[in-house]
Amino acid sequence: MTNHRIALIPGDGIGAEVLPPAQQVLDVLGRRHGFSLSYTSYDWSCERYLREGAMMPADGLDQLRDKDAILLGAVGYPGVPDHVSLWGLLIPIRRSFRQYVNLRPVRVFEGIDSPVRGARPGEVDIVVVRENAEGEYSEIGGRLNQGTSEELAVQEAVFTRAGVTRVADYAFSLAARRRGKVTSATKSNGIIHTMPFWDELIAERAAEHPGVAWDQEHIDALAAKFVLDPARFDVVVASNLFGDILSDLAAAVAGSIGIAPAANLNPERDFPSMFEPVHGSAPDIAGQGIANPLGAIWSAAMMLDHLGHPAAARDVTDAIVSVLAKTDTRTRDLGGTATTAEFTDMLIELL
Repeated sequence: MTNHRIALIPGDGIGAEVLPPAQQVLDVLGRRHGFSLSYTSYDWSCERYLREGAMMPADGLDQLRDKDAILLGAVGYPGVPDHVSLWGLLIPIRRSFRQYVNLRPVRVFEGIDSPVRGARPGEVDIVVVRENAEGEYSEIGGRLNQGTSEELAVQEAVFTRAGVTRVADYAFSLAARRRGKVTSATKSNGIIHTMPFWDELIAERAAEHPGVAWDQEHIDALAAKFVLDPARFDVVVASNLFGDILSDLAAAVAGSIGIAPAANLNPERDFPSMFEPVHGSAPDIAGQGIANPLGAIWSAAMMLDHLGHPAAARDVTDAIVSVLAKTDTRTRDLGGTATTAEFTDMLIELL
């Protein structure tokens, strides 16, 4: 029996409430498909930051290095600035472990009413491939003359040939296994250096994937089309900032950000990849037992697929389809009254 070593980082807020349901589902699937998972839990969080002055210990990355995958709950809580929590935990993991692909699938499921009239179940199935290691989220820059009337802040975006090429190749290869269409998010009409560079490299890589159709859209027009005609999109490849925004917009089109999963992938598998729901720590509902566990459970399914268990991953997504289409069990963000535990129990019953 294959055993997978999984690092659990519950983090903050509802992160600690949605990871246990994901573990329950994983353990059911392990028994069915003949693999096991051993978990090591870490208390790295904003609470730890307030207590010890750091989101994780100095040797935190070394503690994760020998794991097969990382399952994260959520990070961020009032009292700790968001840039402190993000740069103290998630970004060091993503960059040190070369998790340069952020994969965010979005589907409109039967049984969930999208706020967008044209977003019909079975028709909207998008994967946003977000560049995850450079782009607009760089450390280059600074602030001068703080506290004076001449105060200024400079932030540099960094785009490299290697970074854009590898994420483009991933997007085109993924599209070849899906519906064969890539849309590139750009803003080369207004951002004069990095975005034309991005466009040139996307076009170069497209030529190496002749079986995949592709086009490009300026980010503002693309955001509008995500709402007006989301079914037209298959794989969308985008820079760090653009991909971050588009994937949250797409999740809202699907009916709730509580559903949306994400994978931070090191495709070469030299380092562990990390899987996390998109919804964040939601401090306004933390501790009430009403958080939607679907984002964490779907993220766990993506982890299983990455670990070489695609059939087990399909079992999870099939169960998600069933619980939404065939029952009225819903958490509050989906218009229901079910608790986190009640929703999880129903999904496991369908599994």
